[in-house]
Amino acid sequence: MGTDTMTISKSRAMAFLWIGGAYFLALAAGFLAGRAFHELDYHPLVVIGVADAVGTLVVFGFSYVFKNSSFYDPYWSVIPVPIAAYLAWLGMEGGGDAVRMAVVLAVVGLWAIRLTSNWARGWQGLHHEDWRYTMLARQTGRYYWLVSFAGIHFFPTIMVFLGCLPLLPALAMANAPFGFLDMIGAIVAITGIGFEYISDNQRYQWASDPANKGKVLTEGMWGWSRHPNYFGEVTFWAGLFILGLAADLSYWWTAIGCVAMWAMFHFISLPMMEKRQMERKPGYAAATRGVSRFWPRPRLK
Repeated sequence: MGTDTMTISKSRAMAFLWIGGAYFLALAAGFLAGRAFHELDYHPLVVIGVADAVGTLVVFGFSYVFKNSSFYDPYWSVIPVPIAAYLAWLGMEGGGDAVRMAVVLAVVGLWAIRLTSNWARGWQGLHHEDWRYTMLARQTGRYYWLVSFAGIHFFPTIMVFLGCLPLLPALAMANAPFGFLDMIGAIVAITGIGFEYISDNQRYQWASDPANKGKVLTEGMWGWSRHPNYFGEVTFWAGLFILGLAADLSYWWTAIGCVAMWAMFHFISLPMMEKRQMERKPGYAAATRGVSRFWPRPRLK
């Protein structure tokens, strides 16, 4: 191993130590805040909201100190795990269906491990920051950290909170026994995870080949959708909604979570990615002609 490679490896390892420390403190602070509100007998969603906000504030502090908003990136896939664990704990006390609880916890855990590991694989260290954040920094100048606080940290925290709403009926209370609708929800969620896993691996392997530099990926799932990973993410949250609905039909309103996810990707994430691809790869439009923007389907001739 060359000196430069060793230096990069050590730098990356140290960066992960900082990330680990930041998230340990964030989860600890969130736990203490949530515990205080739980003991005051607040509604579980209030407890989660307070704990979530406190954890986000801690992560934002690290982002600000290190001048790198990508400290927040893994929060998206990490925080649903303690949320689900807390609600499952309430469910064990309140008579929740054991089979549903096991299935939901397994699905959330699988999704979290896959998405977090995919982030870790691509993150290069503290010198690396998501291109969208650097773009916002250029556009907003001295107001950037206000934008980072509201848009990069708290907005996605709110989105994940909304996406996790179906976990309340699915995990935290006595509900209908595990049934056919639960199986549908689990299949939908696992299908979403599968789409993300396969498409992200296809992109990683394709991008690892120097011969593909500057080219456009239209193979595998990327020939069925220009953003199959985003489709998979929205599908996962839709699966969670179905699992919550299976537990208690009166919680139909928790659909706000997967609808909000779809809207965020459709109106924010996809346009930003499409614009970036157009700017970086002049042949992007021609190469992807006939490929669906979002919903997977065979490429049109």
